[in-house]
Formats: sequence, structure tokens, C-alpha cells
Amino acid sequence: MIRTAQTFASPVVQAKGWINGISFPPDRPLIDVSQAAPVDLPPEGLRQAIADAALNDPGAHLYGPVLGLPELRHEVATRFSASYGGDISAGQVCITSGCNHAFCAAMMSLTGEGDEVILPTPWYFNHKMWLDMTGVKAVPLPAGAGMLPDPDQAKALITDRTRAIVLVTPNNPCGAEYPAGLIASFRDIARAAGIALVVDETYREFHSVSGAPHDLFTDPDWDDTLIQLYSFSKAYRLTGHRVGAMVASPARLKQVEKFIDTVTICPNQLAQRAALWGMRNLDQWLAGERDEILDRRAAIAEGFPVLADKGWKLLGAGAYFAYLEHPFERPSVQLAQDMVGAVGVLALPGAMFMPEDDPAGQRQLRIAFANVDRDGIAQLYDRLAGLRPALSALVPNRVSS
Repeated sequence: MIRTAQTFASPVVQAKGWINGISFPPDRPLIDVSQAAPVDLPPEGLRQAIADAALNDPGAHLYGPVLGLPELRHEVATRFSASYGGDISAGQVCITSGCNHAFCAAMMSLTGEGDEVILPTPWYFNHKMWLDMTGVKAVPLPAGAGMLPDPDQAKALITDRTRAIVLVTPNNPCGAEYPAGLIASFRDIARAAGIALVVDETYREFHSVSGAPHDLFTDPDWDDTLIQLYSFSKAYRLTGHRVGAMVASPARLKQVEKFIDTVTICPNQLAQRAALWGMRNLDQWLAGERDEILDRRAAIAEGFPVLADKGWKLLGAGAYFAYLEHPFERPSVQLAQDMVGAVGVLALPGAMFMPEDDPAGQRQLRIAFANVDRDGIAQLYDRLAGLRPALSALVPNRVSS
């Protein structure tokens, strides 16, 4: 069978189709909490640096090293070594065309047809899609209390075909921040089994805990097990430029190099220069961005009683995300579509982040609040609080759920 036919349709593309042809009144515009990407422009200084590079740096328009700009690899190694209290060399860093590209490259270097990778659920759907398309079995590891995965359950899932355990922290879609001790337990299990631990830290800059979120890099032998993935997109608003990073052993990166050379030849040159300028110049600005996201997270928790009174549950909140359990009988995909017309809210259903046979996804919704401030969150809650009567009015012949 054709490989792309092995997986489901792109969830974000599918959800955006739900608003096609619908007009929203000026006094009640659409609240779009479907996609975890900042819509504001990068800071002016960063945009100017991109323009200057485009005009004045000939190398910005040519092929570059497959594993990335040496200056950027060195900057990542130096800064991550300092922030994590470990020892990372530039030879253990490669630059990728976004974090999804980094994940695909890591999986291509780890797996073959029929192999297995353990993914905690709810999972990031693009991870599942890539595994589907490459003939790799995604083994679900259901989240427990606090939306945290259990290392002992993961250990029980390991077979002779398991090649990796993947963690996303802070988590997409549920926002959970995995404690350092929990992450270390997964590292120990992976190391004992001779498999990789892949830690996707796309939202690292918006972790609520100051300082290092884990101590994996303090282990001098970290690269025998750990592969870290990172994105500059969320930190510096560079989503459209597609620039990410992988931190792994030099031997792993030799294999990754083959994949990158075949797919993109090299990372985007302007994007790499933008990421480098951002790392060198935007620490204070980024601290402000983090404060704003943490304030929105606080607003999610502080305002939630208005929904709790209507039967909703807040399962997790962190980074860009709140993960909710809804009180309706209709499945989450249908509810998410009905919400557009009923209350002008576009969110992603939990079913898009779960195995088809897991009923929990039918009761869940992901809210991506990166582009919704405190006032917007209050408006969102007001609309969701009035969802039951709005649904009845939208579909008068349907039994109210």
C-alpha cells in the first residue's frame, strides 16, 4: 500500500477546513485555538537581521553544510551546556528544517520496517503520522495522573523490536511538564534496554520552572542513549522559516546526515542566521515572552471554575496548551466541528491525539492559547460555558447532549 495512505489526514489542515465559507460577525470573531504557533511577527531587530543577511551575505543564498551552520551549532552547544550544566560539543549538534524534520531524521536513523517506538498518549499527531508512513509501529503508553506517563508501564511495553521511547516536555497536546526525576527514570529504562530516549523540547523556553528542566546532560555518557530535539520556531517566532536542532552522538549524526542530505540538502540558510542572531541578542525579549505565556497559563487555571461548574475538567496546562475533558455525549471530532458554528471557537479534538480505539480521546479537546491573551481566555471560557444551549440552538432537531 502507498506509504502516505498508511496514516490519517493532517489534523490541522482538516480543522482549518471546518471554517471554510463561514463568516464570523465583527463583534464576535472566531477564537482560533487550534494551532500551536505564534502569529505575531518576529521582533523588528530579528527581521532586520534577516533582511541584512539576504542583502549582504552571499552564503545565505547557497547550499551550506548538511548538518548546519558551524557558528549556530557552536552557539547551541555552548548555551545548552551552560543551561543544562552538562558537556555538549558542536559535533553533537545538528541543525534541521524545524523540529518535525529533526524527529523524522532521528527516527530514520533508529528504525526499520516493523520496528516499534513507544509514544505516550495523548501523542503529538505528526510523530504518529511519520511512524505510520515509515512502517514503524507506534506503541501507545497511556498517561496517568497529572497526564504523566509511567516508566514501569513503558518498561513492560518494550520488546525486541522496540527502538526508542519518545517524550515531549512540556507536552503537546496536554501541556504537562515532566519532572526531572521522571525523565531520568525513562533514560535509565532506555539505557538498560539498549534503546534511545528521544526528548522533544520544542516548548522548553516556556517551562514554568526556572533553570534546567532535567539533568540528563550532566551524565558524561548522555549520548549513548539521549537524543534531544529542539525548535527555534516557538522561541523566536520563526515558524515559517523552519529551523530546529538535534543534539545526539556524533555517530548518530553521521546517520542523520544521510537523511538531511537526501531530503533538504541543508537547513535553510536565512533561518539559521535568524536563529543565531536570536540566540545572541534576544535573551531579555525571550524572558518577556516566557512571562507572558506563563501569565496566560495562570489565567487558564484561575478562570477555569466557570467551566468546572458546567462539568468540564482541566486535565493539563503548560507551555502553549490546555487539555480539557468536555461534558457532552457527542464525540470530540463532532463537538469540535459544532463549536465553530455554535460559539465561534476552533479547537482540536482529543481524538486527533489518541489511538482510534481509545475512548478517552472522544471526551477531550486541546486548547492552544499562545495567541489568546487574558481577555481572550476570558472570552473563550464565556463561550464554552454557554456551549450547551448554543449547540441546541444550532441543531434544534438533535437531542441535546
